[in-house]
Amino acid sequence: MLRRKKQKKIIAFEESLNDEWNRDAGVAEVPLGDRPFLYLGIAIAVIVIAVAVEIISLGADGAYYTARAQANVAQLKETPAPRGIIYDREGDVLADNKAAFAAMLDPREFLQNENLQTSTLAAIQNIFGIAPDGVWSLINQGSAQDFAAPIVLSENVDPNQLVNLEALNLPTLTVKSDFERDYPAGPAFSTVLGYVSRVNGDDIKNNPALSGNDFIGKAGLEAFYDSTLRGTPGVDVSFRNAQGNVLTKEMKSPPVIGHPLQLTIDGGLQSYFYSQMQSDLARLGRQVGLGIAMDPQTGAVLSLVDLPGFDNNVFSGSGNSAAIQSLLSSPDKPLFDRAVSGLYNPGSTIKPLDAVAALHEGVIDSTRAIFSPGYLMVPDPYNSSTPTRYLDWRYQGSVNLAAALAQSSDVYFYIVGGGSPPVTTPLINDPSDYGISGLGIGRLHDWWEKFGLGKPTGIDLPGEASGFLPTPDWKQKKMGTPWLLGDTYNVSIGQGDLLLTPIQLLDYIGAIANGGTIYRPFLNASSTPSVNEDLTSLLPEIKQVQQGMRETVTSPQGTAYTMDDLPFPSCAKTGSAQIKDNKEEDAFFVGYAPCDNPKIAILVLIENSKQGSLNAVPVAKDVLNWYYENRIKTKN
Repeated sequence: MLRRKKQKKIIAFEESLNDEWNRDAGVAEVPLGDRPFLYLGIAIAVIVIAVAVEIISLGADGAYYTARAQANVAQLKETPAPRGIIYDREGDVLADNKAAFAAMLDPREFLQNENLQTSTLAAIQNIFGIAPDGVWSLINQGSAQDFAAPIVLSENVDPNQLVNLEALNLPTLTVKSDFERDYPAGPAFSTVLGYVSRVNGDDIKNNPALSGNDFIGKAGLEAFYDSTLRGTPGVDVSFRNAQGNVLTKEMKSPPVIGHPLQLTIDGGLQSYFYSQMQSDLARLGRQVGLGIAMDPQTGAVLSLVDLPGFDNNVFSGSGNSAAIQSLLSSPDKPLFDRAVSGLYNPGSTIKPLDAVAALHEGVIDSTRAIFSPGYLMVPDPYNSSTPTRYLDWRYQGSVNLAAALAQSSDVYFYIVGGGSPPVTTPLINDPSDYGISGLGIGRLHDWWEKFGLGKPTGIDLPGEASGFLPTPDWKQKKMGTPWLLGDTYNVSIGQGDLLLTPIQLLDYIGAIANGGTIYRPFLNASSTPSVNEDLTSLLPEIKQVQQGMRETVTSPQGTAYTMDDLPFPSCAKTGSAQIKDNKEEDAFFVGYAPCDNPKIAILVLIENSKQGSLNAVPVAKDVLNWYYENRIKTKN
């Protein structure tokens, strides 16, 4: 009872004291309200979001930080593994490996032992000609890519350099046995094989499994099949304590050589094709051209040459920076794979496709003749006295489908593609030029797509382009002008805005050769033939087009008549594409042989030719004859 009274007194005292303080301070108690809690909640939410973002960021760079943590306690020593060898279809070596010695700087040893830095920098400058500033730059670049990886000072140490390094006995400098990629077949195979080079920062960022010492494929087949060609290096691990002393060593894995790759490329054909292209370009005073050969029955690529070629060995070793820079800066772009990445107006080589479409759509039959005096007149709807003249490349006379293909009549395919010009009084063209509705741009576009144009073929090479198929909507959006009859006329003969890659062009010609099957082109001999488009239902129309391509060779007016003396039947289509405001002309040849049972389809392209398609025919003739004599004839 007494205790309870004391408690009451204490409470009364505290209350009175509180009342006194409030009075003295002039403070009145008021409710806090919700606003402070709102501000506090926002602050907490911001902190939580910031922490979450940092956690996600660290998680995204997990491989990066894992590598850094491991580098702090373990030193990995890699034993290089050679890349897989690349062979042609006959088993001849196209890409090999040769032993080499690389001089390396150990950045951890260099940075931890400051007393060795001066002597190390001096040795590097004396032996390899790299100034101290250059060494520090390499160290900084290496640190950003791979913390523990040695830094390459020279890819291929010569005997004198090797003796000098061993005499110095510096722990900061080591010599590692390595492999250097070797391309014994020379520039003829440069574009299709590509090349390898040491990884850079972007490569490691894209693939954290790579180390700064790795070589990877950067172009061609070396790049496309890099993951299978690249061997797995052996790894020895040395674990260290905080002072850097080695505690234990163990072998983590032995080196594993990369898988070999056998190609569909015929090495003999490739070398011959390249030499003929090179000779023809030199004769014409031109620098750029390409050639492709395929088996039209499977899609296997037999040859792919691109000129000017280059020495892909310069990318494997060191000391070739001047040669590499010359290739990179050349206006002829020798490193650019024109066969799969180049975009070209196909010129008259598009006409066989037009013909198949027109026959199937009932636009024309094979006997319908059109007259070409060397031009087609189209009236101006606003001024009848000033018609537009669409030129043919020469006087053609009256031509049916086969003759139009053989002689490459532009007027015939203007009308087949875009339709007859409007009727005038009096007529300004021959009466045979009227009464044909034409395919029109809509149906032309549909047929381009049927034959696989406007999308990649799927060939196993990197950087394949899709080409470009123009439409009225595209022109309206880009240029703000409507699609005109003249635009249809232009694309009907492979001019205007129609753009194809050479591999697309030859792929569709292969379907004309084999009766309607468009195969996926391939270079890996272990691949199974794959069909991109089955157009065999068009065989009746295709056979009529085949006849026209045969007459291209057999008719005295045919654009490839000089091939008529070949000892086997060949079929062809030539084309010339006006470029650079009609100041230059690309020359095309596409064809196949033998006509009745095709074993090879080829394309020849000469950029900025002197005489249009006439310049491409001699190369095509020589290549087809070589293949017949050395491959087809010997197997019969």
